[in-house]
Amino acid sequence: MESAAARRGLDARCVFSCDIDRHCARAYEANFGEIPVGDITEVEAARAPDHELLVAGFPCQPFSIIGRMEGFEDARGTLFFDIARIVEKKRPEALILENVKTLKGHNGGKTLKRILGALSELGYATDWRTLNALDFGLPQKRERIWIVGMRDGGEMKWPSGSARMTPLSELLEKNPPEKFFASERIREKRLSSAARKPGGPTIWHENKSGNVSAHPYSCALRAGASHNYLLVDGERRLTPREMLRLQGFPDDFKIACSDSQTRRQAGNSLPVNVAEAVAGGLFDALGWGRGGSPDASGAE
Repeated sequence: MESAAARRGLDARCVFSCDIDRHCARAYEANFGEIPVGDITEVEAARAPDHELLVAGFPCQPFSIIGRMEGFEDARGTLFFDIARIVEKKRPEALILENVKTLKGHNGGKTLKRILGALSELGYATDWRTLNALDFGLPQKRERIWIVGMRDGGEMKWPSGSARMTPLSELLEKNPPEKFFASERIREKRLSSAARKPGGPTIWHENKSGNVSAHPYSCALRAGASHNYLLVDGERRLTPREMLRLQGFPDDFKIACSDSQTRRQAGNSLPVNVAEAVAGGLFDALGWGRGGSPDASGAE
């Protein structure tokens, strides 16, 4: 959120970060000079530093169509309540949460209602929207639910997201290493399943049913997917740098881990452009940028 804060003249700083994945911690340290705390379930709420903004993404697999959609029956789904206990103890002025779009319909809408109800019981006025990274300048169809909460109430103007989509041609590497090209068998399979679309590069997506579609943008990046489920023009895999670009990361973001781990990190990440837009709308609703200087904590 530093860019969104900086544009509003905020002297914002991160006071706490948390991620259980050691590879993510290595990437975070390389870029931000701090090693995140590990397991959030082992963090005593009282020991978390005071902060004014909490930003968190709790595991999406329990609510995703890619997973088994077990929700709070899945132990990972209960991590929301670890966020809630820190909110209850530290009482930040605001919070931003993100998850997959299927959260809104999980268990007939009861899961989302339970989350919003828990935040309401803690005294937070909440609102949410489903936003698509495609509408915020990124060539990736990534629809996610964003939840905001304000301790003292208020009404947020949600960003409309009318930015021009960056063409794939501006994000793709000109001479990717040979190791990213798919085998001849895979390429022939793609060519027999989808027709090349004219007018520039496309990304071919093979879904779980084996159907192949080609578009001038990527479908949602996934952390644990096959290497070949997305292919540029049906021929090669995306490079780690390209995947980071599709999520809005600048090229000065350091790649500190292996290709496979960086791919997982990109698949689990928030789209930066959308996160900045949501944060900006929340900052305006709170009056930050007119003398405010939030401290923030983040957990993923």
